[in-house]
Amino acid sequence: MCLNIIFLPFAAKAVDGNLVEDDGSWLQMVGEGSLKILDPKLEKTRIWLEGQSRYDGDFSHWYQGMARVAIGYSLSDRATVWAGYTWLPTENIGKSFVSQQDVWPGFRYVLPTSLGTFSFRTLIESNFLQDDNVRVRPRQMIRFMHPMGFEPRLNLIAWDEFFVRLNSTPYGGQSGFDQNRAFAGLGWTFNKNVRTELGYMNQYLDDASHTNNTMRNLVMGSVFINF
Repeated sequence: MCLNIIFLPFAAKAVDGNLVEDDGSWLQMVGEGSLKILDPKLEKTRIWLEGQSRYDGDFSHWYQGMARVAIGYSLSDRATVWAGYTWLPTENIGKSFVSQQDVWPGFRYVLPTSLGTFSFRTLIESNFLQDDNVRVRPRQMIRFMHPMGFEPRLNLIAWDEFFVRLNSTPYGGQSGFDQNRAFAGLGWTFNKNVRTELGYMNQYLDDASHTNNTMRNLVMGSVFINF
């Protein structure tokens, strides 16, 4: 099981006519583990549970949540395939409530090297937005964890995740680049089941027409628990 807690202070300001820059706060919890705890025959079957709650206005206004569940199967000790569902309710100030639902296949590959551990995660989301509009949005994450020589429990963490819209929809925007998330920070490993991370994440988003952009500067803290 994996537990993730993320805090991101939020405040927006216009930088120029095409870019808005802001900060924010998120709370995220992720659980992942083998279903062998239910039945030894399910050792290679995995479950992924995730929830997020996102706030703006100095934590005074909830504007978005996220609930995700997926079932996976370990092809090897490095490769896992997934099938998942995500619910993303959103209620921005002055706007109507929006409920987005996603279904997706996924693949993750973990590659240990002499420098550290690389992880590659691919999700191909079908975003159900409003009416019958379905946006197809692949997202690719590359993650690196490097243990420090002077203290092996301390790790340098860096990752990047890139999102692309494959098709144009009235509510999902024009096809092309959607957003990019980049993180850099430090992690501390307590044992094989518990690890924490703290660092900076930059989120850069395109709007529906690729005209205006948003850049968020985010502080991110995480706790991971695996079983």
